[in-house]
Amino acid sequence: MDLLELPIVRTVRRNHAAEHATMTMLSQHVPGVRLVARSSPRGFTVYGDVHAQALRQAAEEALTRLQAGEANLAVHPNCGTNLVVGGLLTALAAVLLMGRRPRLDRLPFVLLGTTLALIAAQPAGRWTQKHITTSPDLAGTWVASVRRVRPGVHKVAIAQRLPQRFADVPVG
Repeated sequence: MDLLELPIVRTVRRNHAAEHATMTMLSQHVPGVRLVARSSPRGFTVYGDVHAQALRQAAEEALTRLQAGEANLAVHPNCGTNLVVGGLLTALAAVLLMGRRPRLDRLPFVLLGTTLALIAAQPAGRWTQKHITTSPDLAGTWVASVRRVRPGVHKVAIAQRLPQRFADVPVG
């Protein structure tokens, strides 16, 4: 089975896309807002000064737009994936160019290689988000709830309709 299609991975990828799109909507509706978010299997958590109603509206708009085909909203320039990809590419370039025994005469090559790795990291990070860490396929999802956990922390629950084969199965 494809790792990206495992149910929990697929759910987190979808929630990650919803998180990105929501952050994009919030930045458009509340200029200058500074937020951080983390995705989970149940939705995502937003850290920062935002009103729950504004967050709910942004999340609902984000889902609507993703469901309408605006897949580009699933990729965000400030995603942590970009940092991870940049770190990995830079470390790999440094290790490969330093060789087994670090020597000072290799330093210019290491500097050049790590700089090129950082330049490549931006498009590589976007590609990684688009194909691995997010999925804009949010058909059948909706914002189940937005609740303030404490000042500066909100939980956004994203729900998914059951597949049709389970929809008619009685519960209990």
